[in-house]
Parts: sequence; structure tokens; C-alpha cells
Amino acid sequence: MQKMAELLGLRDECREGALGAPALAGSFLADNRLNLDVYPDGCCRFLQLFKEQQGEVVQVEFLRLSSNDCLLDTTLGSLSHLKHLKSLVLKGGHARDEFGSYQHGSLTSLPPDFGNLRCLTHLDLSFNRLSTLPSCILHLPSLRVLLVSHNSLVTLPKDFGCLSKLTFFSAMKNQLKDLPQSIGELSKLQDLDLSENALELLPAEIGNLHNCTELDLSGNRLSSIPDSLANLKSLRRLHLHSNLLVTVPASLASLPNLSRLDLQNNCLRAIPAEIQTLPFVHVRGNPLGETEPSPQADKSSTRRLKRLFLASGEGSFTVTSEGCRVVLACGTHFYFPPGAASDPLRICFRSLTPDPQWVKLRHHDVLLSRVLELQPHGVQFQQEVQIWMPYISPQTPHQHEVVVRTFSGQSWNDLKTRVKWKRKSKKCVAHCCVLHFSWFLVVSRLVQNECKVPAEGTLLFSSVDPNIKVIFPPGVTKEPRSVKLQVLPVSAEEIQEITATAGCRASPLLYLSQDSTMDFLKPVRIQLPLPPGVTGLNLDRSRLHILHGDLEGQTWNDITSEVVLEFTHLYAVFEVTHFSWYWLWYTTKTYIGGIAKKVYERLRLYQVNFIALQRKKDPEQVLLQCVPKHKVDPVLKKLQDRYRGPEPSDMVEMFEGEQFFAAFERGISIDMDRPDCVDGRLSFIFYSHLKNMKEIYVTSPVDRKGQAVKGQVSFYRGAVPDSVPEDASRRRKGPDSLWLATLPIKLPQLKPRWDENPSPSYGFSFPRLNLGNAETGYLTQANLLSIARRMGADWQSIGLSLGLTYQQIERIGYNNREDLDRQILDMLFSWAQQNSEDPDCVNKLIAAMKESGRQDIADEVEAIIELGRQKYSESIRRVGLEQESSTEDSAIAM
Repeated sequence: MQKMAELLGLRDECREGALGAPALAGSFLADNRLNLDVYPDGCCRFLQLFKEQQGEVVQVEFLRLSSNDCLLDTTLGSLSHLKHLKSLVLKGGHARDEFGSYQHGSLTSLPPDFGNLRCLTHLDLSFNRLSTLPSCILHLPSLRVLLVSHNSLVTLPKDFGCLSKLTFFSAMKNQLKDLPQSIGELSKLQDLDLSENALELLPAEIGNLHNCTELDLSGNRLSSIPDSLANLKSLRRLHLHSNLLVTVPASLASLPNLSRLDLQNNCLRAIPAEIQTLPFVHVRGNPLGETEPSPQADKSSTRRLKRLFLASGEGSFTVTSEGCRVVLACGTHFYFPPGAASDPLRICFRSLTPDPQWVKLRHHDVLLSRVLELQPHGVQFQQEVQIWMPYISPQTPHQHEVVVRTFSGQSWNDLKTRVKWKRKSKKCVAHCCVLHFSWFLVVSRLVQNECKVPAEGTLLFSSVDPNIKVIFPPGVTKEPRSVKLQVLPVSAEEIQEITATAGCRASPLLYLSQDSTMDFLKPVRIQLPLPPGVTGLNLDRSRLHILHGDLEGQTWNDITSEVVLEFTHLYAVFEVTHFSWYWLWYTTKTYIGGIAKKVYERLRLYQVNFIALQRKKDPEQVLLQCVPKHKVDPVLKKLQDRYRGPEPSDMVEMFEGEQFFAAFERGISIDMDRPDCVDGRLSFIFYSHLKNMKEIYVTSPVDRKGQAVKGQVSFYRGAVPDSVPEDASRRRKGPDSLWLATLPIKLPQLKPRWDENPSPSYGFSFPRLNLGNAETGYLTQANLLSIARRMGADWQSIGLSLGLTYQQIERIGYNNREDLDRQILDMLFSWAQQNSEDPDCVNKLIAAMKESGRQDIADEVEAIIELGRQKYSESIRRVGLEQESSTEDSAIAM
């Protein structure tokens, strides 16, 4: 095995996974484990090992490969030789497409001799392209854990029940329409997840799963459930939300161990009294108490639309022909009118971080929201669906307007948008109507005026500056064409500051575009106001210049001598035949094109400062933020009670959507396994109106023997954006030009890490924990250790917020007096053990952190949960990596 590790160039070490459990820090080989799923050429490495070290490879018991690998089919032929194999992971989702979505693997079947793996107990085939379950799986006599989520399964084999040892089965996010009767033969099954399929009926035999503790049937098309579910005496959690249920059996109330019954977002108009009295029943989003309208009644006046309120962990809902109103946790609202969907339709949604590689902003655009993806893409609704998206109010309301922008698969297009201020929520929302779903975001663009130009001619003027007019004479075009006009006002102070010349003045910047590639048949007449302070009475014509810019604003040509200029007391009038940027300047400078180019570039830049602050109660917690210059003082004032640190950096300039990195240097390091960590540096994308802030935990990789660590954090530019002007791009080449700023970071005497060797140092033996449930995500022992390290002196207030009594807090403090670390660990882990069966304990932990003023820890916990969902699937929220890991361990232990 040592030779194999050397051949792979790997280290025998573990890292924290997306949810914090012991996972793989890169592929590594330790003892009888072979982990190659994080290598893009993992199958190639396996085949090489199998060829050169076959005697050792066939002893492997745990194998992980990526099904996104192009050599997967070749590799599958060798797996039957691994007679000792106990756990096999062949998942997809290790690659992303251009929109950031996880790509499914290429696995469509398994070879027949796969059934010879007699020792296999754990098999994960998630995120693949299976349309049927390979028959060879039914010949695996030891199989206890089977995951086939995020595939395309339509049905399960009739003899599926022959997997008599199966204890965990997940087939969520498939296309299952029915279940075989033999499923009732899985007598040892404890966890069954069939969520987000197309199930319409359940066989009565499902009531024979007497050992089942958790059953997830949410997100299907069930209108009823069999009475036999009342036979599941071991059942603790039953998920039936987001179906089409019109009734539920009252006998469910007799289940002795049931602690959660989720009936949200169904069509229930009445619930049996026996169930209503249960304290753990969730029924939000049902039309309870509504009566069916009589045939003689006016349906429009009697029908009330169902209202769905989705929690933060939910990622889908069902729309029927009756229509509904939907409110997401992020504040986005939907209105589906009756008849918008002819058949029940599952709507999936997720919020994405904008990536400048595919979110292409135009010049002077400002991003005001994250990207909202709605699926299924391209499905045509029968009536328009209304969407209200919250956004951050822009700073320049006069010259900009807010629009919703959607991606059609080829390009981004602006929708007709209305904006509204919500008094109750104190949020701005953008309203639009659509007939199909894709990706949506909110931007602030230059105010756009447009018109249709007929052959008879017309007049178009700017609503920003009505003195700017475009006159189209008769005969200007044969066919009607659309024309758009945008104006960017530029103050005299801005011109003077950028050019450092008091004599330079300019009119508002005018941009004209059309939907035709042909020039106009007759000259178009343009009226621009003269620059500030200039009138027709004091005008010196030798100082006046008409500039024409290309579409990207890279080149500005003086066309004064090419056009006929006319003047009035307030305006300059000239004629053109094609459209682009036009700018009227008044200056004594000769090379005016270069000056205009410099000014145009600066108008797109934002002046920002970087801040690096350390939490007063926990200096190892560092807050990094890129703040626009005018917001620095308010931000620092808001943070000064909890943080301290050096003065903000010197001012630098950045473009909207520009990438930059933060690198910790001189003896300070961070967790390299963070998804936003690239080559050891934290990646940021600067958007002027979005939060460019991250709070992270830093440490020192070396033993400082109790001495303080004087390090630093440096900020560097990333890749040059496509839209950056040529001159600016040329200035940003080379290592020195990428550096932006450096700020000092000082760490006090470092403490040993609790999760490195907790028992000898502190006398604690930490239990294995999976805190939470499959719906909200899991926190593990490693996560709790990481959280405990950040609490500091706030542990008492956090403990009280978690529900511990004053007497318990005092007892913990007395039992561990003079040892703050043990006090924190004792409080947190005693609470975790007592609440490990509570499905809502993760949310309680987050709420306790917020109540105690530790928003940073609350954000970290939420980030851990969210990253876990993203790691496993595009919308997974019930079967995460932690659940898989813990299930795998328990299965192997059997």
C-alpha cells in the first residue's frame, strides 16, 4: 500500500467535508481505502494502479470514483476483481457546467459480473443517468445501504424486495411513478427516501416496513396514502409535504414513536381531529377551512388561491391548475393564476452567487441581487406568472432604472419591470411577468427610452434630460425599426477631478442603438445641450468637439470636421447616419480622444477600501470586506463594538464584477478546503451593492511556543474582466500590478486545536454526533468543535439561549473552573447529546447564536448546511454527505 501511495503522490491525512465530517482532503490512500473521486483522471490512476499493483488493489475495501470520468466504462470491468470491497461510491456531480450546476455522471448501467461483489455493503450511484436499476444490484447479498438519488429511474424491479439486508435506501430526485409490491419485504429497512419523484399511488405493502424510522415521500403527486402506514410502529418522522393530498388517515395519530409529521403545501381542506391535536404536525400551506364552490356560484368570487410559505431549507413546491401564491424565505413572491399550469408541476428553485463568467453586465450596470434559478427551464405556462424579487436600492435612482434580467440560454434580456417599496418588510421589490422559467436577477441600468421608428419618421427624447432629442425625418427607413436611447450625466466636478484640468467641460454622454445592422437612409438629427457654462453667446467654436465612441468605449474619435454643427443659445445640433456613443466636449486640449477615453473608464470604476478586523472576544475570527469609499465610515461605526483592527487600506479602484483574492501571509493560514479557496487564497467578486464580506477562522500552521503571531493579509486582483478597457488591462499585467493592499493581522498566544487530540489535552471523549435531520442538514462532532472554538466568553449567554438553566450554567462553570475551553465544550456537547433526536435542533442552534449577538457563528452554521446541500446535489436538502457518511459507517459496522 505504501508503494501505491507514493505512486499517487498522496498524503495520509483527512480533511473536513462540506458538512465538516472526516472526509477526503484530496484523494488519499490509507490502509484499505482508495479515494480517487476528487481527481479528474481518477479512473486513469486506478487503471494504472490495477496494472502495476494488482495484488494490493484487490485488497481494497473502500473505493471512491467519479462517474464524470471519461474512463469510467473501462474501469467498471475491473471492479469485479475487488472481492473484499465493502463500500463503493460512483457518484457524479464532481464537475459543473457553465452555469454552476452539477453535471450528472455518465453511468447508465453496470456490468453483469458486478453482482459477484459478495462483501459489498454500501453502494452510492447518485447523480448519474440510470433509467433502470441494474439487475446485478439485486445479486449483492450483503448490501445494506443503497443510494441512487438524482438519476432518471422510472420504476424499480418487481423483485426489489430480495435485498433483504437493506437498511437505508434513497431514490430521491428521480422519476418514479410507482413502487413494486415487493418493497414491503425489506423488513430491515430503517430509512426510506423517495422524495421529489412522480409517485401517484403507494402499495399497501409499504405498511410492512416495521423497522422503518424515517419515511420521506415529499414532493410527489400523491392524492392519498394507504391506511397501512399506521402499521409502521417504529416510524419517527414522516414527510408528506408538497404533494396533492386531500385527506390523511386519522390512524396516523396512533403511531407511538412519531415525532414529526409534515403535511405542508398540500390540498388538505380538513385534517382529522386526532391529528390536529398532535404537537409535531406541520400543516402550513394548506387551504384549511375553505369550502368548495357550488356549481351555481361564481367561481371567481368564491375560490381562494392556496398560499405557500416556504422555509429556508425548502427548494421546491408544486403548482396545480388551481393556481397559488408562493412566498420564498428570501422574500421572493410568485403568483400563479388559475390555469397557468394545466397539470401538476413541480417547481424547483435555488439562489446562486453571481459568476461574472456568465452573468455578463453591460457598461454602467449595477447588480442588485443574487441569481434566482427556477426550474423546469423552458416549460410554457398557459398564463403569465408574476414574480416579485427583492433587491438592494441603488445609489443613483435618477439616471438609472431597475429591471429584472433573464437568461434565455443564449443571452441576457431585460423584462418589463415595475418597482415597489414594501412598507412592512422595508424592502424594494422588482415585479415582472413571464411565461417560462430560467435564471433571473435584478440590475440597475442607465434609464432607457425607446421607440419604433416608422417610415414617416418620429421624435425620441430622453426622460433623464429632456433637452436631448433625436429627430427621425420622413423616409429615414423603409421598414420600421426599434431605437433605444440612454444618457449618462457627467458633472463638471467629475470631469475636473478626473482630468485635473479646470477648463474641460462635457455634455451628458449619449448612447444610441437600434435593432437593425443597416444605416439609416437619411441623416438622423441629434440635439445635445451645450456643456455647463457654455452658451451660444460666449461659444468659441475652436474649443468645441463632437466625439464618437465605439460600442465598448475603447476608441473615441473627433468627428467635428465630419458633421455640420448648428448652434442655438443652449444646444448643439448635428446629423449622423449610424448609432453609438456621442459626447460633446468643450476644452483647449488637442488630443481630446485620449482624455475622453480616460474619463469614460473612470466613470465605470468604483473607489473602494479594504478592511480586516478581528473579533475582540476571539481574535482568530477575522472579518474581511471590500467597501465602497463612501460607506467605509458607517460600516466601521457599526462594527466597532465587536471588532478591532488596523485602519482601512488606501483607496483602490475596481470594476463592477471584478474578481479579487485575499491571501493570509507570514505565518497565518486558513482552511484550504473551503469551496471559495483557490490556490490557498480566498476568492471574492466585487459588486458595489452586494455584500463583499467574509468572516473566517485563521490559525498558524507552525508551533509558536506561546508567542504572538504577527502576520498579514494581502489583497490581489484576479483575472482581468472581459469588459476592462485595453489600457487598464495592460496596466494590470505582471505580479506587482496585481497587488492591491496589505493589512496587518496579529494573533495572540495560540491554543492547541481541540479536534487534533482532544482526549489527552482536555480529558474529554467526544461522542459521534449527527445533529439535526435530513431535511435541515447535519452538523457533526467536527462541526461542533469548530463552533466551540469561536464562542469564547459568550458561551454562557449562548447556553441560556439554547435553553440551559442558570443552575446548569453555574454547575458547568464550577465543574470546569479556571478552564474556559472545558466550560465551552461541556456546555455545547451536553446540549447536543440531549437534543440529538430533535429534528429542529440545528435551527435552534442558529437562533441561539443570533440571540446572543454571534451572527458570525450563525452565518457559519448556515454556510455549513448550505454547502452540504450544494455538495450533494443541486437541490438536496434531506440526504447530505453527513448522512451518507454516518450511514456508511453504521452499515460497515454491521
